[in-house]
Amino acid sequence: MSLATLHLPSLHLPGLHLQDLRLSVPLNHAAPTGPELEIYARIVTAKGGAAKPYLLFLQGGPGAEGPRPAALSDLPGWQRRLLEDYQLVLLDGRGTGLSTPVGQLSGTPQEQAEYLSHFRADAIVHDAEAVRRALGVERWSVLGQSFGGFCTLSYLSLFPEAVEMALFTGGLPAPGHHIDEVYALTWATLRAKSERYYRHFPQDRARIAALMERAGAGELHTEHGEEVTPEMLRRLGMHLGSDGGAERLHFFLEHSPDSPVFRAELRGMLPFHASRPIYLLLHEACWADAQVTGWSAERTMPADFAADPTLLAGEHVHRDFLRHDPQLHPYAEAAELLAARSWGPLYDRERLRQLDVPAAAAIYVDDAFVPFEFSRETAALLPGLSTYITDEYEHGGIRSSGERVVDRLLGLAQGQL
Repeated sequence: MSLATLHLPSLHLPGLHLQDLRLSVPLNHAAPTGPELEIYARIVTAKGGAAKPYLLFLQGGPGAEGPRPAALSDLPGWQRRLLEDYQLVLLDGRGTGLSTPVGQLSGTPQEQAEYLSHFRADAIVHDAEAVRRALGVERWSVLGQSFGGFCTLSYLSLFPEAVEMALFTGGLPAPGHHIDEVYALTWATLRAKSERYYRHFPQDRARIAALMERAGAGELHTEHGEEVTPEMLRRLGMHLGSDGGAERLHFFLEHSPDSPVFRAELRGMLPFHASRPIYLLLHEACWADAQVTGWSAERTMPADFAADPTLLAGEHVHRDFLRHDPQLHPYAEAAELLAARSWGPLYDRERLRQLDVPAAAAIYVDDAFVPFEFSRETAALLPGLSTYITDEYEHGGIRSSGERVVDRLLGLAQGQL
């Protein structure tokens, strides 16, 4: 592994110093002499905080880059709270942001699938270790949001000695469970959220039904002419899993489907875009702890969803995005190979049971994406983990709560509450 230069600092913002870290890492950490990727991380330090310890933030996704900081006064509350005690390391996970991105891939579908197989949580953890070593620190704390929490649990399985403290927000996976069990629970949650949404906005059920009819007839298109199928449209339910998302969906549906505003916003309201292909291509693989995914979300969709097109879906990957989005279509064959792949393990449950790492997790009772039941079960694996269980926030409570969720987790992990 070769390291590039750490620039100190690369940019000043009001109240903040930003430093860039770029380094080369193996595509396959098990083959260190093979092809390499560039990894990028940004170190954010508040004024006077250069001596504070580091905390690594691992973003949700998979396939989303780390957050971009603003002036200190404009930062989200959770970031301002962390900067009181830490320097933040914001990693662009491999394939995202300023790390070597995943774009249109060359080669055969088999070569594409093999390349993409190296972008799961375990590889991101090895990249993070390279960043830690480049910073010259023995141990640091880690905070994982959603998929970032999956990476954090993998970190504790692989390199627990490098972690001073671990925090999870909506990100405790389900080691030991088959992915079909996960999706069975998320379908049930989206059923309940759909019905709750229509009780709050009863007129929207007829609006969704009319849109589904148009989509089924091949008559629903974005402003650029891409066809939106019923199963693509069903994924508008993604918004029901975020604070304020139901209101955003309602206000979107107020527009006539023939209006320029509706056609312009339609594709953006749906998940799984070519700008972040990992989110679709490896979404199910991020749950695959030594198993085959086999298009689990499609296979496990309950019969009542098939019968009622107004029941909405969330992070349930569907092949229609690959079939009908011209920018995603080139990935279709590789996606089939990834779905048939026998994935290796991501977690060591026996090692997790023996950990002596202070940890805390925010578990959201009504989480649309990470099942509450399995989150509690996984939390019980870690002897040093305290839980903050709440129904006050949706999956993105770290953002919508200001500093409250992060402050609570810090207190729990540090034994203050």
